[in-house]
Amino acid sequence: MSQPKTLLQMAGADGTPHALEESAVLLIDAQNEYRTGRLPLTGIEPALAEGGRLLAAARDKARPVVHVQHKGRAGGLFDPETANFAIADPVAPRAEEVVITKALPNAFAGTELEEVLRGLGVKSLIVAGFMTHMCVSSTVRAALDLGFGCTVVAGACATRDLPDGQGGTIAAAELQRAEMAALADRFAVVVPATASLST
Repeated sequence: MSQPKTLLQMAGADGTPHALEESAVLLIDAQNEYRTGRLPLTGIEPALAEGGRLLAAARDKARPVVHVQHKGRAGGLFDPETANFAIADPVAPRAEEVVITKALPNAFAGTELEEVLRGLGVKSLIVAGFMTHMCVSSTVRAALDLGFGCTVVAGACATRDLPDGQGGTIAAAELQRAEMAALADRFAVVVPATASLST
């Protein structure tokens, strides 16, 4: 049986990761809710550490960084009046970096994200954050529709176990692997770590 190919491979697309020096970094929902709140993620600490390396690389090259922060309701997840709403220390934004709040999984929906990115003059994004199957996936898929190329740093993303709807559980590692494969099929170049990025 032949080795399966992605739609991008079938189309002869260039699978080279987008160059960091020509891209903006988009860090999605790297918040304490996923670290110390009610939505702990599998592998959150290593993912935040890799996110820190990505930010350091972007800052070293003076590339734009945009942080997205999910804003929930009082008393619920991502309550803006609690510490769980804050962006986690390992990837905390600097004063000059843009922070955009959102209320939906897709970071473009109802926000100024597209306008900000157009203003930066970038056509490609290096994406990381949480959760892989939810806000990262939704945003990367929307980015394609808007004409942005995406490279996803898998090591700087994480998710959680989910019920499979049949009485079982899909483990976070399995879900992460499947979601990255789905994104790599058509929506993004996926790399394991910051060190794999083009410069």
